[in-house]
This record gives sequence, C-alpha cells and structure tokens, in this order.
Amino acid sequence: MALALDGVSVEVTGATLVRELSLTVESGEVLGLVGPNGSGKSTALRCVYRALRPTTGAVLLDGTDLTALSLRDSARSVAAVAQDNHTELDFTVAEVVALGRFPHHQGGGALSEHDRLLCQEAMRRTDITHLADRGVLSLSGGERQRVLIARALAQQPRVLVLDEPTNHLDVRHQLELLSFVRHCGLTALVALHDLNLAAATCDRLAVLCGGTLVAIGPPADVLTPELVQRVFGVRPTVVTHPHTGVPQLLYTLTGENNP
Repeated sequence: MALALDGVSVEVTGATLVRELSLTVESGEVLGLVGPNGSGKSTALRCVYRALRPTTGAVLLDGTDLTALSLRDSARSVAAVAQDNHTELDFTVAEVVALGRFPHHQGGGALSEHDRLLCQEAMRRTDITHLADRGVLSLSGGERQRVLIARALAQQPRVLVLDEPTNHLDVRHQLELLSFVRHCGLTALVALHDLNLAAATCDRLAVLCGGTLVAIGPPADVLTPELVQRVFGVRPTVVTHPHTGVPQLLYTLTGENNP
C-alpha cells in the first residue's frame, strides 16, 4: 500500500508547523523522517494516523483521501506508535496488545483463536511474551514501548507509522526493532533522531527543517556533511560502515572548553 502526503500544511494558533509537505512512500518502502526538534516530524505523522487533520492538503492511501474512510477502516490499514503514550489504567500486557485487534471487530466480542495467535506472534516478535500477565504500569519505559509496538503489529496494518520508536529501548532492542521494520515488507514511515539508525534502517530519508522538506533521497545522498551542518548545526565526518556499506556519521564536540 502506497502512502502519500500531498501538499500537507498544518497551522495551529497562527503558527505554521508543517508547510506544503509532499512526499510518497512506495508500497513496502521504509521512509525515515529526520530533522531537528520542532522541524514538524511528529506533526506530519499525526496527520497520517489521524490524530490531527491537515489545514490544507491531504494524506492518501493508494490514492484515496484518508478523510473519505471511516476511522475503523483507516485503522485496519494504518497502525501507529506515537512518541508520547500515557495510560493510568493498569491493563495487563496481553490486554493492551489485544487492543490492536479492535479495528477488525464489530462490537465487543471475545477474541477468536486467530486473534489470539496474532497477538502471541506480535508479543514474540517484540520479546515481551514473558510479560503477558504483568500490568503495564509496572513496566520500564523500554518494556512499555515494546508493548505498544506489539499492539501495532497485532493490528495487522499495511502501513506502519512510528514516531521515535527507539525511545527508551536498549541497544539490542533498538537493532531488533529496526531490523524488523526493515524486513517486514510493510510500508513504513518512521521518525528518528538518530541519523545513524535512520541510515541503517531506511530506504530513503526525508529531511525536515522548520516544517519544510529540504531534502529527500537515499541516505548516502542526503547525509552529507554540508546538509547535516546546515540543518542540525553540526558538521560530521561521514564514513562507510565496514559490514553494511551504509553511511555513518561521526561527531566531534567543538567549543573553546573542549580539548
């Protein structure tokens, strides 16, 4: 399933957070959104999973405007893990993951055997099977993040939207999650702060700055020292990873108090 943002702009209380953003994520492609804080990444993603409606422009799934679909129908195609997820209810991990099946049910019927198997597989993929009976409020931030990702996978989406999905995750789980995203075959739009993880995971990168798209293309074409300095305010040394061949950025602290 292809995803497109067609001239999307978002204005909130007189401020333009995203300005005429147009990009396409081809079916099965992983597109990374990168940019400094406040560049519009999360705002753009919120338009895709319908937490926010664009002021102008449209989000399209295989050419169909999302607003033409019911929320249930769009949730059958698009699953999201937002950057901030808070809950005061101490559901068990298994109960939270099972919520991913809600868009596929009419009413509040019990899960079928098929549903339960999908939830178990989602928990296995995210390494949380052993936490199934734990309350989510008792979990660490990283464990809770993996529960939310499992819930999204249980939804069986065709488009996966992830906003800083590696927040709170240790190195092993970061790499396992992004390897899954890379190879799962889903269309994925992922916002990442870590440019090295983005380069290793994404087919293409879209760089946002001030709510505007400033560059898009393969990581090797986008992550140049000149662009990184212009957008992020640091000038890296770009090297090639010896095993994967993807570009990796090395940063040097600068300033009069540094050696």
